[in-house]
Amino acid sequence: MIPILDSKRQYAQIGDKVEKAVVDVLRSGSYILGENNKEFSKEIASYLDVKHAVTLNSGTDALHLALRALDIGEGDEVISTAFTFVATSEAIGIVGAKPIFVDINADTFNLDAEKIENAITPKTKAIIPVHLYGQPCDMDVIMDIAKRHNLYVIEDACQAIGAEYKGKKVGTIGDIGCFSFYPTKNLGTMGDGGLLTTNSTAINDRVIALRNHGGAIRYHHDEIGVNSRLDEIQAAILRVKLPYINEWNKKRRENAARYNELFKDCADVQTPVELDNTYCVYHQYTVKIPNRDEVHKLLLDNGIGAMLYYPIPLHLQKVHNYLGLTEGTLPITEENTKLVISLPMFPEITPEEQKQVADTLIACIEKTKSKVSA
Repeated sequence: MIPILDSKRQYAQIGDKVEKAVVDVLRSGSYILGENNKEFSKEIASYLDVKHAVTLNSGTDALHLALRALDIGEGDEVISTAFTFVATSEAIGIVGAKPIFVDINADTFNLDAEKIENAITPKTKAIIPVHLYGQPCDMDVIMDIAKRHNLYVIEDACQAIGAEYKGKKVGTIGDIGCFSFYPTKNLGTMGDGGLLTTNSTAINDRVIALRNHGGAIRYHHDEIGVNSRLDEIQAAILRVKLPYINEWNKKRRENAARYNELFKDCADVQTPVELDNTYCVYHQYTVKIPNRDEVHKLLLDNGIGAMLYYPIPLHLQKVHNYLGLTEGTLPITEENTKLVISLPMFPEITPEEQKQVADTLIACIEKTKSKVSA
């Protein structure tokens, strides 16, 4: 079996350091918002080259509190993509705002920046571009639209830590950046974790209060907040892992290039497209293939841990029935959710394993094509 991700291989590389860091926390007696949170916030802010970094319980909380910090709520609209994990639109719904879904670019799977302007109404308050699979969005166009229409930009960089757009780390270009440290992410904890980044001191201070029951001073509560603090143990683990992130992302890119080479003569496999002047970190290596669902089953039967991210677009999910959107509303999104499949991708995957994945995928495609022709 070749899994979609093998976290045990990463642990074999850094396990001794992780275990020491965890034991140090246990022995310290400081378990909530301690020294590791404080130092990690500084270290990750320095890595991303952003003024403020607030540690949180999850990427979902980062998106939620980003909207809260910008006073976006009931009656407001937020433009985003339907081709992503539900946390993006969930955060919009939590604050009482309405998600407005815009179709994607068929090559990058990201929000089609050229279609955003037509979705803007007097109720629009923000745009949430999602850097899906580690591929940066076209931020120049998005920021220009936002500036002209006086809109906030919240970057959902939950899958894209270390990715760059024109030499600038994603999550630092808009008003707010949101990151996830879920264990499967390029930089992952061994539990839940998230981060909010901003260059605004006012936003930073508001989020710090919101994450701790709405109060900047202990036992002084100015508004309804939440309990969203990154666990001290997880902060310590992230401090161990952060120095490796550039190396791990580089290996992911090398692995993506190897896959591209393996598929170069197979017309049935459309490999990922990178925008010019971007640095994609390949949280997932996602291709488009014919007969996707049947091929996916065959891959699993042959021990290849391929995954479907995301088979049902958000606008067709039951949770968004109230929007009244039907099939055909976002044709490019809908078409691509039926074509995409993500292949095993992690820094430690071997060239031999990648060849086995590629050979098996090509063979499975051919098998489904022969069944159709028969």
